[in-house]
Amino acid sequence: MKLLLRVLGVIVALFFVVRAVAEPFVIDVTDPATYAADWGGPSLIGVLAVHCGPGVLAAMFLYGSVVRWRRREPVSAGSVVPGSPTSA
Repeated sequence: MKLLLRVLGVIVALFFVVRAVAEPFVIDVTDPATYAADWGGPSLIGVLAVHCGPGVLAAMFLYGSVVRWRRREPVSAGSVVPGSPTSA
């Protein structure tokens, strides 16, 4: 169950990141009529904040998850951890 929730979280986060990257190309930033009725409208900054903000937060979540995952990798059997009783 825990793995399923993690996979679903990554899929949703990737959706938000792709949506945030695509949004400036989907709307015509020079024509306010294309984004005036969107969430966050009628201003361009509001539309970009509403549509790209979750993508930025999701990218930070994914980055933090990868960093935490990389720190948890097991140490190889032949290496000595500094500060352990076996190191001199």
